[in-house]
Amino acid sequence: MPLFISYVSYSNAGIKGMVDKPIDRTSVIGALVEKAGGKLQGAFMTTGPHDAVLVTEFPDGADAVAIGMAAAASGAIAKIETVRAWKMSEFKAVAEKAAKLASAYVPPGK
Repeated sequence: MPLFISYVSYSNAGIKGMVDKPIDRTSVIGALVEKAGGKLQGAFMTTGPHDAVLVTEFPDGADAVAIGMAAAASGAIAKIETVRAWKMSEFKAVAEKAAKLASAYVPPGK
């Protein structure tokens, strides 16, 4: 299944909820991912521009985006970005396809 990485920034309300009731949210997140047909590979709290990073597997990118939308609709999430990820070995096929298509691309102004 394709891998997805989600960068999560909590809202003030989300942070307040974590402070008011500190728990390990891995099982909550995992249940949501499974309900959408995916598998949680990892959930991490982080420092820097994002509060959390999720690594998930989903059969379709729409499912990965849908869980972010569902969580954001609660008001606990201020921002979520989800990107598709490939293992280095898998990405070789993408690069090979790009090599075949490169000569067909016409840059702007040419």
